[in-house]
Amino acid sequence: MQYHNASTTKKELAAALKQLMEQKPLEKISIREITSLCGLRRETFYYHFADIYALIQWMFEEEALALLRQHEGVQFWREGLLQLFRYIQDNRAFCLCAFRSIGHSHLRKLFQENIISIVRATVDKLSEELHCPADELVVQFYTIALVGTVESWLLGEVDRTPEELIQFADTMLQDHMRGIHLRMQTEHAK
Repeated sequence: MQYHNASTTKKELAAALKQLMEQKPLEKISIREITSLCGLRRETFYYHFADIYALIQWMFEEEALALLRQHEGVQFWREGLLQLFRYIQDNRAFCLCAFRSIGHSHLRKLFQENIISIVRATVDKLSEELHCPADELVVQFYTIALVGTVESWLLGEVDRTPEELIQFADTMLQDHMRGIHLRMQTEHAK
């Protein structure tokens, strides 16, 4: 039997779960099936994760949310978000199953926790470029809007390409920040 390090073992468990989730609903998947597919013992699973939901959360954090953490500033809208949409496209069965299994509010919380810092960095950068204040309410607003858009797109409620959605988000935020700048100039001119 070959030795597995923790990272390799977690990735093998994640790959097995994804494979099984493409075949059947999460509630019909057992830990024994996951570990059997990897050639591991059940105890190995419990050494790394408390349950299947903990594995799903780890998968989202390692795969989808890691893409978001790599991109900061204005480029986030173009690169990081596009990578997130591509991840969802490539793993749609897993993402839909996870969405339905771990619940809307839990998944929303995971996305919001990871998106907010990147949106904040983007707003800060635009604020600096336009010489206007960065308002935390703007950060909250765009974080919630972005998370909702990703969810709606995953569920098939939004019929746009990832590129169209990214362009829309980019235009909205930049126009908003330019509007703040123009309003400040108008107020100072009075």
